[in-house]
Amino acid sequence: MPTILEPSVTAIEFAAQAMREGRAVAFPTETVYGLGALTLDPRGIAEIYRLKWRPSNNPLIAHVLDARGARQVVDSWDPRCDELASRLWPGPLTLVLPKRSLVPDAAVGGRATIAVRSPSHPVARRLLEALGGAAVSAPSANRSGHVSPTQARHVAEDFASEEDLVILDGGRSELGLESTVVDLTGPRPVLLRPGTVTLEALQEILGDVEAPVIDEQGASPGTAARHYAPRTPAALIPVGGVRAGLAAEQRPCAVLCFDTAHVASPHTAIAMPRDARLYASALYDALRSADGLGCAKIVVESPPSSDGLWRAVVDRLRRATA
Repeated sequence: MPTILEPSVTAIEFAAQAMREGRAVAFPTETVYGLGALTLDPRGIAEIYRLKWRPSNNPLIAHVLDARGARQVVDSWDPRCDELASRLWPGPLTLVLPKRSLVPDAAVGGRATIAVRSPSHPVARRLLEALGGAAVSAPSANRSGHVSPTQARHVAEDFASEEDLVILDGGRSELGLESTVVDLTGPRPVLLRPGTVTLEALQEILGDVEAPVIDEQGASPGTAARHYAPRTPAALIPVGGVRAGLAAEQRPCAVLCFDTAHVASPHTAIAMPRDARLYASALYDALRSADGLGCAKIVVESPPSSDGLWRAVVDRLRRATA
């Protein structure tokens, strides 16, 4: 099993040194746990792709301390970036911009752009500080396409065979969904992946923001048609349709729903919050728990809305059940 370390000063420096040596390290962020390596070190970047079984054309997000750190790896930083960074960084917002020439192609999936964000989790920030503010590229710390990890033990479960992997334990990720990704390479901002920074919040700052439905991985990290998926087959049913959805299910199902009274034997109910922020925080842990029940199928009751933060929740559920 990998080694889980409490984030002491010694452990943070140990993790930083491992990255300097070209190794990948798992660490917590406010969104989900990341599997990180130095952005400018091709050795560490290759290790990320190897560990995750990640397609080489799937780009990574570079994590930085602040706008100054972002400018070290991006080109064309403009007033829109300054406004977003001043209002929403550190936090769960990723900006896609042209990359600087010093950034290895492998770190961006061969693209001319790089995704960059400033995490707010104190352990992530301490790690970046120990690295002197160097950028750290980090996708979610799970096997490619699987449910993202929101606890250190989730990372250890996914990489159980990787004895040399170090995991910094920062507790449960507060937000529970990956960052919002917005493309600023053109005159009109484009929302590539919804997250806890909502479309409405972006529109307040940027004005018009395009928000297409994206089902191909080339656009952004986490946009494959099937992603964030449990190993057990999963299906999305209409809100309020739990009883009808289970009527034809003879084999045991794990059911993520709002009212557990609608779920009878042989099925197992997992209660989900009605508040969007609480639901987002609980979603991946619930999917992993459902996956561990050994049921024939996971059934998920649709959220009551697709606006605001629910937009991100629906996006993840749509891909998880594809």
